[in-house]
Amino acid sequence: MTDAVAGSAADRQVGVWNTLAGSPAPVRAILLGIFVNRLGAFFQTFLVLFLTERGFTAFQAGFALTGYGVGSMLGVLAGGALADRLGPRLATLMSMGGSAVLLLSVLYLHHYPALLVAVVGVGVISQLYRPASATLLSELSAPERQVMVFALYRWAMNLGTTAAPLVGAALISVSYDLLFWAEAVAAVCYGVIAAVALPRRAPARNTAGAAGSVAGGGYRAVLADRRFVLYLLAMLVNAAVYIQYVSTLPLAMKDAGLATFWFSVVIALNGLIVITCELLVTKLTQRLPIKLVVGLGFALLGAGLSLYALPWGVAIFLIGTLVWTLAEIIGGPTMFAYPGMVAPERLRGRYIGSMQLMFALGGAMGPGLGVFLYDAIGRNVWWCCGLASLVALALATTGMRRPAPAADAPDGTDAPATAAGPAATGRPDDPDPAFPAVADVSAFDVPVSSESR
Repeated sequence: MTDAVAGSAADRQVGVWNTLAGSPAPVRAILLGIFVNRLGAFFQTFLVLFLTERGFTAFQAGFALTGYGVGSMLGVLAGGALADRLGPRLATLMSMGGSAVLLLSVLYLHHYPALLVAVVGVGVISQLYRPASATLLSELSAPERQVMVFALYRWAMNLGTTAAPLVGAALISVSYDLLFWAEAVAAVCYGVIAAVALPRRAPARNTAGAAGSVAGGGYRAVLADRRFVLYLLAMLVNAAVYIQYVSTLPLAMKDAGLATFWFSVVIALNGLIVITCELLVTKLTQRLPIKLVVGLGFALLGAGLSLYALPWGVAIFLIGTLVWTLAEIIGGPTMFAYPGMVAPERLRGRYIGSMQLMFALGGAMGPGLGVFLYDAIGRNVWWCCGLASLVALALATTGMRRPAPAADAPDGTDAPATAAGPAATGRPDDPDPAFPAVADVSAFDVPVSSESR
């Protein structure tokens, strides 16, 4: 009876509202800033329409969008490095301030080469904040709340991203100028939130004896962690499989004789379930071993897409979507929280940036590869997606390690690569393999609520 009461109390402590209320103010500020930023994220969605409206060719507009995508991937890598070197606050301020300026420059540039440079620049600088935000969430969140905090992070992003196209369409009905100014204002708003609420941190120094010199420092140190590299490869494959719902799925549904309406239903079903159910599901999954949760996510993704190969009409598309949506809400928060759990403190931004890069790269490669296979082998492409998910499952479960306190070990050994061991933190080993050590926040100059520990 006592154990049941204790377990119930622990569940309440890591619930949605308890996590939000008990987290430090900077964590809540980041979640608000992410929502505001994504609510105003119109640029990528409407760039092609804007450029063709301005008289540029469809090829020029598409090439500019490709440039934006390449810039975004470079921005994620740069953002991880800046988060480690300058701190998440400065990286976020640079991202938001630079985004506002470059967004408006695109609006007033008419020479295509100059405009293209500005578009790529927007891609780079607008993504600097993503590893920075995730790094600070990981650093300031108590171990038992890491997964739920990242579920809230994903919820804020998804909610803003879902509403943004509707807001953007309303603004375009007035003027494209208003669209660009609104996104710049959204960036400035997040910049103000970051300036006021996020903690300052002294820039990291690169001295010869510093811990950051291991394996050459920077991203070379990340690549030296061979087990984490396996996890990165798993995320690359997972993203390439996941993105098929926007590229191969509409073609398959059309060839099955279904109207576009049914594809819209499938997409709306996924979005509705993710927004309404992910936080509730995370209340359960956050207490399970991380390998089990991530493995289940990979397995359900492959199973859901494989179901599309069955010739059962609209029913199988709805059932398959329900299965892989379940994969998303079960595995997503833990997948995104894991890099911060196992990263050495000095490299946390780069670990998170590496994971975000792999997810973006898989999302960029997946549509072309999926459509190519669909043209070649038809609906058998869905069996290939299932097989790829099994490969990702094997890579992830082989590469993932228990996030527990230990000395830095980015050498592929079985020891987890966390910031510091028990002797350094003054805390004993956490016996629960699902929870890492509490991040050391002594480098920041703001107090952390005692409720968050």
